[in-house]
Amino acid sequence: MYVPAHFDESRPEVLHALIAQHPFGTLVTHGASGLDANHIPFELLDNMGAPGTFGTLHAHVARANPLWQDVKDGDEVLAIFRAGDAYISPTWYPSKHETHRQVPTWNYVVVHAHGRIRIRDDEKFVRGVVARLTRTHEADEPQPWKMGDAPTDYLDTMLKAIVGLEIEITRLVGKRKLGQNKEARDIRGAGEALVARGEGTIGREMLNHLAGLENNP
Repeated sequence: MYVPAHFDESRPEVLHALIAQHPFGTLVTHGASGLDANHIPFELLDNMGAPGTFGTLHAHVARANPLWQDVKDGDEVLAIFRAGDAYISPTWYPSKHETHRQVPTWNYVVVHAHGRIRIRDDEKFVRGVVARLTRTHEADEPQPWKMGDAPTDYLDTMLKAIVGLEIEITRLVGKRKLGQNKEARDIRGAGEALVARGEGTIGREMLNHLAGLENNP
């Protein structure tokens, strides 16, 4: 990924937070059948305390998905996590109305997790991944669903129909394209326009970035 210096986000704790907040990723593999991409939810295990580690990703796919047979343990893979994006109109920049030297662009936040994959076709691993993903994503429900709610025989059948994936992250690359190469008034103008249009994710990111600059001149 091309990352100009002013858009670089290399703080591991920030990248981990973005993955945790946006866990539905795109897994890109290059196996026996060539390039492939699968869209799946991930669980991030933060084991960065160990020297030379960047964390581990756990996930699962349907047994009918050829992915788990197409790759080999140790193959390099890439998981992409998109944390928001938005079109930026040049009309939102105050400077455009003075100089007309602005063009449209697209702002976004993304994390690339490079790593090595391992297939985990064992019931204990798969059950643990499903249980933890369920607890995480059911947490805000008034009556959270739990695995014990399903009949045992039904749940066992469903678990046999999926295969676990484990990815040891070897490199994290982050990009926050929020107009950092623009004047402060232009960042504010575009950020406020996005928020007003209901596209608050990137709009708030832009305004938060600007606030950080103003608080730490």
